[in-house]
Amino acid sequence: MQEKEPFIINRIKSVGFAFKGMLILIRTEASIKVQLCIALVVIIAGFYFDISNTEWIAQIAMIGLVLSIEGINTAVEAIADFIHPDYHEKIGLIKDVAAGAVFIASIAAVTIACIIYIPKF
Repeated sequence: MQEKEPFIINRIKSVGFAFKGMLILIRTEASIKVQLCIALVVIIAGFYFDISNTEWIAQIAMIGLVLSIEGINTAVEAIADFIHPDYHEKIGLIKDVAAGAVFIASIAAVTIACIIYIPKF
């Protein structure tokens, strides 16, 4: 039986795997690259318009939400393609639902951005 690693070593390895996954996502997914560019624009806008701490919290939370759900969507699509590489109606439905979750988060993010920035113009 293999000896268990110490907790702290295990956590450090887990963070390393998560970081690796984030880099893979950024390097391979065009939609993440677009969303990162949008995030950069709204972060710059936040500094330019000197938004409040509460507005920063909302903005950062929405950026994190959209990027995270996009990562989950990518994972769902990869699993679905692995399980059934050919077209299948139910796999298509699963992929559409996962993409819909990204869309919902994106609508919420745009709504919050409008609430923050429209009054500043």
